[in-house]
Amino acid sequence: MNITLRHIEVFRALMTAGSVTSAAQILFTSQPTVSRELARLESLLGIPLFDRVRGRLQPNAQAHALYEEVQRSYVGLERVMSVAGRLKQFAQGQISVICLPVFAQSLLPRVCARFLAQHDGVGVAITPQDSPFLEEWLAAQSYDLGLTEQDSAPAGTEQSLLLEVNEVCVIPEGHPLLVRPVLDVHDFAGQRFISLAPNDPYRLIIDETFRRHNVERQMIVETHSALSVCAMVRQGIGIGIVNPLAASEYAGQGLQVRTLSIAIPFRVHMVRPLHRPGNLLVERFADALRAEAKRFMSAR
Repeated sequence: MNITLRHIEVFRALMTAGSVTSAAQILFTSQPTVSRELARLESLLGIPLFDRVRGRLQPNAQAHALYEEVQRSYVGLERVMSVAGRLKQFAQGQISVICLPVFAQSLLPRVCARFLAQHDGVGVAITPQDSPFLEEWLAAQSYDLGLTEQDSAPAGTEQSLLLEVNEVCVIPEGHPLLVRPVLDVHDFAGQRFISLAPNDPYRLIIDETFRRHNVERQMIVETHSALSVCAMVRQGIGIGIVNPLAASEYAGQGLQVRTLSIAIPFRVHMVRPLHRPGNLLVERFADALRAEAKRFMSAR
């Protein structure tokens, strides 16, 4: 069959407008042209699509079934046009970054401000994602850059240490422990504690630290992210231990930060797919990441 896009356009216009006259107006053509193209489509398909009732076209069951498929195709075309529109908006380049949600809310806003100040017209697309999907999408070469807490590089990528600092304690305003500038493990004994989720790797390290020192806390709330821990602490529910990136977003907003006498390292790695086409803008964005990480570590 030699069906063309024009035949499909005519059919869709007829189904949408409901008459040959209206379809011709939508397509900016004549009524005879619409009737001729419809007759040609029905001939090519070998089935009638419309019943002629008192001079008007009434779509039959075959027409409705075909229309459903045509609509799905047009949705796909609209998606293509949407992507093309975004590419036009970022005509001077675009960078795609995937990261843990905490980095999208803490580290990356400052990096983007630094980078975009020097690269006007460039677009940055940031996708927050939790592990293990983050690592899977990086391995699939779907993004230019990734930020992860994992110590091992996903398959098909290279990884470099971007930032290494120690975990900190977050305490609500007015809490008695605020009189101490540095907290010891034993200061947590009997304290209401907001913890990360049981399968979080930092939760495992923190719990093992307290077990080793035989310190019991009151485990009040478990939550999935360091930012959520900080939000709970700000409400006065208890205290917690989180990475300093998350803590810095809430410091002074109903929450205070204290260092710990023991070191619980927190590491951020930058991941680059090995088989994705090279891009000078990605290198410059990586430079902005390193500069912001250096600034953050020096401020600790």
